[in-house]
Amino acid sequence: MTARYRKIEPADKPLTGWRVLVPRGGPWGDHVAADLRARGAQPIVAPMINFAATDDAPALDEALARLAAGDFDWMTVTSATTVDVLTSHRAVVASGTRIAAVGETTAAALMAAGYRVDLVPSEDNSARGLLEEWEAATSGQVPLRILTLRSEIAKPLLTEGLRRIGHDVSSVVAYRTIGVPVDQRVVADVAAGNVQALLVTSGSVAQQVKDQFGPIPETTVVACIGPRTAKDAAAIGLRVDVVADAPSAESLIQALVHVAESP
Repeated sequence: MTARYRKIEPADKPLTGWRVLVPRGGPWGDHVAADLRARGAQPIVAPMINFAATDDAPALDEALARLAAGDFDWMTVTSATTVDVLTSHRAVVASGTRIAAVGETTAAALMAAGYRVDLVPSEDNSARGLLEEWEAATSGQVPLRILTLRSEIAKPLLTEGLRRIGHDVSSVVAYRTIGVPVDQRVVADVAAGNVQALLVTSGSVAQQVKDQFGPIPETTVVACIGPRTAKDAAAIGLRVDVVADAPSAESLIQALVHVAESP
């Protein structure tokens, strides 16, 4: 029997010829790189931020031990980096503990790492948005035992909000965010205009893009994963060309496709 192969048309690969910088590694970066390749792009996976150990490792170890033992009703995760911390610690989430992700990017990172996700804000992918939908999602149960894992520099908006409505919250610093130097060949390629797009996935990434690359060539598309990241980028003086319609990797890539297909 003769196999039949469908001819791949240019429309199937709208990002052909595009080199796209992916600023995160790990499962999330691998997933985005694969999606970019499927659309014809050449991804450059160059992690620009990483996490460093928290200054209070015993507190994190104790919290993760309690998480595995089922001491919490819920755990909130506010960044994909927190997922990296969970993975590096081989954290186990008890079957009775539910997980809330602050946004679709974080939810995707959790699922890619093998964790389930029970709650994601439907509109505003932020701590504020999660708080607004919390009571409806939990049927007004108070108090719940909640573990909030956060960055050292994160404002405790979610923790304070959950406590304000009566929950028993254990807030633990999971990591410190640090910049990761990009290979100088990548820096040179960006400066020369040989990279067609830069993905900006958080305010921390925006800061590293500005610090490490300096002025971005006008021919390079700076694409932000959502309005909040775009606002953070603009606040530090980073040019923003494209903002994804939804704060997800899929929407971010689709935004690039739209640019590529525009006249």
